[in-house]
Amino acid sequence: MSEAGSARSVTVEGARLAFTELGDRCAEPIVLLHGYPANRRAWRHQLPGLAEEHHVFALDWLGWGESERRTDLSFDYDTEVDRVGRVLDALGIEECNLFGHDYGGFLSLGFAQRHPGRVLRLAVLNSRVHRTFVLKWYAVFSLVGILGRSPFAAMPLPLEKINRRALRGLSRAGVVDRATLDSYLNWMSTSDGRRWLLHFFSEYRVPARRELAEGLGRIQCPAAIVWGTADEYLRTSIAEELAARIPGADLTLIEEAGHFVMEEAPDAVLAALRRLLGLGSGHVVEDRRRDYPDGRAPRAAC
Repeated sequence: MSEAGSARSVTVEGARLAFTELGDRCAEPIVLLHGYPANRRAWRHQLPGLAEEHHVFALDWLGWGESERRTDLSFDYDTEVDRVGRVLDALGIEECNLFGHDYGGFLSLGFAQRHPGRVLRLAVLNSRVHRTFVLKWYAVFSLVGILGRSPFAAMPLPLEKINRRALRGLSRAGVVDRATLDSYLNWMSTSDGRRWLLHFFSEYRVPARRELAEGLGRIQCPAAIVWGTADEYLRTSIAEELAARIPGADLTLIEEAGHFVMEEAPDAVLAALRRLLGLGSGHVVEDRRRDYPDGRAPRAAC
């Protein structure tokens, strides 16, 4: 599938970050953050529809996809959340609609709590956010983190093959084509790619984050929780708790989809995001737009 929009890059902390830009540059911005182990192509089904009335930026987060992988930079959670702000600054974005899946949702929630003035609307899709993974995957990601901090991190581990095996169900079902899967994983087969991935996991922490749970009630921007209930990594109770504790949050549960919800149920995800933006039905979100008389934030000056 060819990539819609303009492929560009920007420098953040001395490293190149790749992104796709689509839509009217004078329109309200949307920033899309992908999850593990994907890249900006994970949003390929939603990107054109969101760009009909918005200025959309789909990012390859630093280290993933076509972005640069630097082992001299830190990737702990606090640094990564702060990095969201530096990326927005580099893109010339003061405030935006911030939509994040999986790891991108993890960062998006933290950023919305720390910088509420910069997030117009928040969408979280199948993400560990304030909680964590089911026991099996808690153990797997914990083990990879320990490995990344050990002397064995220098070994030529088959990380690309392991991840490809984990995603074979999506490939067999035709949800992810070969070119997209290759873009997600091929870089892991290189020595530099393996080194960076273990560096990333050496600073990744799996336990639940209490401060994020405690901050849910203070999120005041319109929010949507979009969740594939067949997720093998994360319990649906995380989504239900988010919807219950974030004031007025809109919850969309998609039974036919799993963890990679944007790719498994693209139309349902787009519809949920459009409701959040006020482009479809959904009175819950529209009633919460008390800050702007017409229900929408002002467009950027051009």
